[in-house]
Amino acid sequence: MTGSLVLYSVNQRIATICINRPEKRNALNPDLVTELTTAFINASEDEEVKVIVLKANGGTFSAGADLAYLQQLQQNSYEENLADSENLKRLFTTIYYLPKVVIAQVEGHAIAGGCGLATVCDIIFSVPEANFGYTEVKLGFVPAIVSCFLLRKTSETVAKKILLTGSLFSAQEALGYGLITFVTNKEEIDLKVTDFALNLCTEASSNSLMVTKQLIGQTTNPLLEKSLSLAVQINARVRDSEDFKKGVASFVNKEKIKW
Repeated sequence: MTGSLVLYSVNQRIATICINRPEKRNALNPDLVTELTTAFINASEDEEVKVIVLKANGGTFSAGADLAYLQQLQQNSYEENLADSENLKRLFTTIYYLPKVVIAQVEGHAIAGGCGLATVCDIIFSVPEANFGYTEVKLGFVPAIVSCFLLRKTSETVAKKILLTGSLFSAQEALGYGLITFVTNKEEIDLKVTDFALNLCTEASSNSLMVTKQLIGQTTNPLLEKSLSLAVQINARVRDSEDFKKGVASFVNKEKIKW
């Protein structure tokens, strides 16, 4: 169903989509974004699947954008960056609007785009050791697309604190911000996620879950699509800025940047 970057399996009506790029800290690149999107579409269409769990191999849930990918972005034209941003938007909206419940099982750090990937899931379980954060501003970038979803979960005050500082924060803080749902010990997280998913499978109607998820999405922010379209354009534009090029260069060379 999917390539080596994403593993897909189904058991007891629960589809598990596993990011399988541990050697790169499960960092996002165009191939991984495409494979994840395909996996979620397949799970959506799979009649044997009622609930979906997103997890990752290795010690990091996702470290955000891949280093080689960041370097490539600097060479892209505006049109290429616009198309690339649309692909990321498609992944996030596919998960967000999916007619089935999506549970994130976060067992390692979720940073930048990786934090966004967790944010768009319906229910998020995290181990206490995991850190979260949108670090884009430290790289001369803008958390454009992910901010559209973050603002649906937290207050403007919290969003400004998280996005403007680019600082990492703990799972417990993420719980307090309303960003995640549960903090669970590593020894128990598999069992807790499975029990939660199985309860949805056995105690709730598929149609009711779908309609309730749609209802929440449609009533909390009817302007989401307009916001996302603007975010995609901002994403592409900022990638051509001098600050972004300076930030990526310092990141590649492991140098402390002076803004």
